[in-house]
Amino acid sequence: MRGPTEQEIRTRAYELWKDAGEPPGQMDQLWYKAERELLARKAANGEAHCDINGQDGPTPYPAKLRGVH
Repeated sequence: MRGPTEQEIRTRAYELWKDAGEPPGQMDQLWYKAERELLARKAANGEAHCDINGQDGPTPYPAKLRGVH
């Protein structure tokens, strides 16, 4: 079983950012919030176990997105 994909996290983080009024400088926080949300959703549906993307911790915020928002 897998955790959320980068694209799933990216999409949810963008939705959270838009819903929050597009706040500057918060995309990395929203990225991790989206990841936790998606992981919890998948776990509740029996789709994922306790690790994220086969790692022991959160996935790194993509460097290519740093400073974009």
